[in-house]
Amino acid sequence: MDELEMLKVELDYRGFSNKTKKSYTFFVHDFLKYIKKEPSDINKDDIKNYISHLITKKGYTNITANLAISSLKFFFSKVLEKTICDKIERPKREKNLPSVLSKEEVKRIIDSGNNIKHKLVLKCLYGMGLRVSELIDLKVNDLEFDRNMAKISSGKGNKQRYVMLSGILKSDLMKYIELQKPEKYLFSGRKGKYSVKSIQKIFENAAKKAKIKKKASCHTLRHSFATHLLENGTDIRYIQKLLGHSRLQTTQIYTHVADSKLKNIKSPLDDL
Repeated sequence: MDELEMLKVELDYRGFSNKTKKSYTFFVHDFLKYIKKEPSDINKDDIKNYISHLITKKGYTNITANLAISSLKFFFSKVLEKTICDKIERPKREKNLPSVLSKEEVKRIIDSGNNIKHKLVLKCLYGMGLRVSELIDLKVNDLEFDRNMAKISSGKGNKQRYVMLSGILKSDLMKYIELQKPEKYLFSGRKGKYSVKSIQKIFENAAKKAKIKKKASCHTLRHSFATHLLENGTDIRYIQKLLGHSRLQTTQIYTHVADSKLKNIKSPLDDL
């Protein structure tokens, strides 16, 4: 069994999500191909050179570079049982604020969906604050209409959580299920459940039709969900639970984009 096969076995054994397994396998394979050495001959400088290559030559962000480091740390420490990654310093994470849509912009995007199903996809992304990967794995049985909640079973790190179903979304989903009669996954096409690309295309088409000028993606709806909750006075710890964040610090970034307090501040220019 070669090193990559050993890595896959270890990732499977530890129950990592498919997304994490794919990322770790990619970066370890890319690293070994780049460094062109036997794993036993690799040293700390080889790893630093590879990370530098990702940032300076390939243009990867520091966030992606940190994912590459995590991949290599896992590979060397857990698979090869070597300590050469233990003291590798991570590049500082960029502190870019997330792009957020106004409520009016969200409404325009949803209204611009090509059909009822596409509109409902967009409503779910925003109304429940879901990641695309969570939406495509959402099953009919995950919807608990009597409790006005939905169970999210494929969250980041394989963590489960509950999110609320708004009155509008609950009503729309019940009508959709009654008419479309989806068997397992809530949203499916002719080839089975929707893919990530199909959901992204739905958003891109709707955003273009709605004439959204700012840079936005499906994930922007999730950012907007969190920001609008914060602006409405929802406690940030509840928002953390709804988003499935492990650390409150991750959720606190939305305090920098919420404008509920900022817009009430009077500029000194008005006093001149």
